Amino acid sequence: QVQLVESGGGLVQAGDSLRLSCAASGRTGSNFAMGWFRQTPGKEREFVAAITRTSSNTYYADAVKGRFTISRDNAGNTVYLQMNSLKPEDTALYYCAARSPYLPWTSRTGIKDVDFWGQGTQVTVSS
Repeated sequence: QVQLVESGGGLVQAGDSLRLSCAASGRTGSNFAMGWFRQTPGKEREFVAAITRTSSNTYYADAVKGRFTISRDNAGNTVYLQMNSLKPEDTALYYCAARSPYLPWTSRTGIKDVDFWGQGTQVTVSS
């Protein structure tokens, strides 16, 4: 079992930046491939970005490529999502996600493959 706690959300203006953090506790965070999803009311949760256990690979949704960057600290226990050039359409509740230990994250990994979720952090971008 692992607990995921997000932080860093807030209210910003279009064009601003935010950095979200996700701290993993309960087990060694570096054992988990991790990612971010987001959801707005009435819509399905959608993939944003992901990073493999060793940080060797990262994946991004087309909507955020070139603007968002996912990374993790050396110990692997905290994953970050640096969000630049934010747009009003980025407004959502952002969820941290993790797979079970040592399971990979690939380009085909989707919401059904996520084993652990955080509680979410709200990002609101005003125009």
